[in-house]
Amino acid sequence: MTTFHSTRSTTDSLTSKQAIRKGIADDGGLFVTDSLGETHVDIASLAGKSYQQIAFDVLSVLLPDYTEAELKECIDEAYGPQWSDEKITPVKPLGDDYVMELFNGPTSAFKDVALQILPRFMARTTPADGDADEKIMIVTATSGDTGKAALAGFADAPGTGITVFYPEGKVSRVQNLQMSTQEGDNVAVCGIRGNFDDAQSAVKRIFADKELAERLEAAGTVLSSANSINVGRLVPQVVYYFAAYAQLLRAGAIEAGDAVEFCVPTGNFGDILAGYYAKRMGLPVAKLIVASDKNNVLADFLTTGVYDRNRPFFTTISPSMDILISSNLERMLYFLSDGDCELVAGLMEQLAQTGRYEVPAELLAKIQSVFGCGWASEDEVRAAIKSCWDANGYAIDPHTACGCLLYTSPSPR
Repeated sequence: MTTFHSTRSTTDSLTSKQAIRKGIADDGGLFVTDSLGETHVDIASLAGKSYQQIAFDVLSVLLPDYTEAELKECIDEAYGPQWSDEKITPVKPLGDDYVMELFNGPTSAFKDVALQILPRFMARTTPADGDADEKIMIVTATSGDTGKAALAGFADAPGTGITVFYPEGKVSRVQNLQMSTQEGDNVAVCGIRGNFDDAQSAVKRIFADKELAERLEAAGTVLSSANSINVGRLVPQVVYYFAAYAQLLRAGAIEAGDAVEFCVPTGNFGDILAGYYAKRMGLPVAKLIVASDKNNVLADFLTTGVYDRNRPFFTTISPSMDILISSNLERMLYFLSDGDCELVAGLMEQLAQTGRYEVPAELLAKIQSVFGCGWASEDEVRAAIKSCWDANGYAIDPHTACGCLLYTSPSPR
C-alpha cells in the first residue's frame, strides 16, 4: 500500500488524499512516498496516447487511493477547452533541439498544468474526522506564476478559500494585475515587504503555528497549500515529461528506450523534481539540467554541495526564478540519501538556523550523477532571446531563455 510521510520523519502514514488535504507535515517536512519507482509507466505505449490518457497512467501510480472514476473526472475537468492547444504541453522543434510549451493554459503560466487539477483533487478529499462541513483555507506564496494560476484554479471552489502572498514590487506588472483583478468570493491577495523567500518562510510559519491550527480547527477550518510543497501540486507536473517523450516518439525523433536530456529553468526545484519522479517511474532520462538565473544558489549547490542562501538577492527579468530557498530540494535530498530522514531534518535545521548546509561528499556525487547545472546573467538572457528569434523566428520568455542558453552552451557555468 502506498503511504506518505514527512521527509524529516516516518511517523506519518497518510494516503495521497490525506497528504494533499494536509499540504505540509506537522514537523515542517514535505510529504513523500517510499513507493516511488516501484511501478513503472509503459514507455512503449506512450506514442499512441493523448495527454489525458498519459495523465491517467501517471497519476494512477502516484495517487493510488483515487478511484479510476475520480481521476478521470479530475483529468477531464482540468485539461479541457480552457487550454489553447489540445496537446496541452506541445513540444516544438527549436533548431536541433525541442522546446516544451507550458503556457497554453488559462493564465499563461506553466503552473496551470498543476493548478487546474489540484482543486479537483482537493474536492475529492474528505476531512480526517468525517466533518462534512470542514472548510479548507489555501495559503500560498508566489514569485509570480503560482499566484494567478492558484487563484484561477480555486476561485469559487466549494468549501475552500485562498489567500496568496506575493513580494510587492518584485513580480511583473502583468502578474500583479492578473492577481489583483481575480474574481471570486473566496479569494484574497496580499503584497508583503520582502522577497519570495520571505513570503514562503512566513507561509511555512503559519503552517507550523499550533495555536493558530487549534483556533482554526475550532472554527471548522484546516490549512493547506497550493505551492509545490503540496504533493498534489507536484505530481501533475510529472505527466508532461512523459507527454514530451510521447510526442518525440510520434515525431520519429527518438525510439522507445532512447534516453532524453531535459534542461529546466527552475527556482523552487519543483519543476525539475517532477522530472526526477518521471525518471524513477521508468522514463529514460539521461540528465536533468538545472538552469538558474542570477540568483544561482542551486547552481552553486549542485557544483559544491554547499547550499548557502546568505547572499545578495537579485530582482531579475525572470522573477519566477528569483528564489534563494528552494523548498523541493528537500524531497530530492530525501530520495538521493536513500530516505535518511535524520540527515534531511538536520540539514533543514541548519538552513533555518544559519542559512546554509553542506551535504556529505557521497551524497553530492549521487546528486551530480543525476543533475547538471548552470546559470545565466541578465545580459546573457537578453542575448539568448534575440538569438533564438533571429535563428528560429520563435519568441521565448526570460525563464525559457535561461534553459535554452544553458542547454546550448558548450561549457555551462
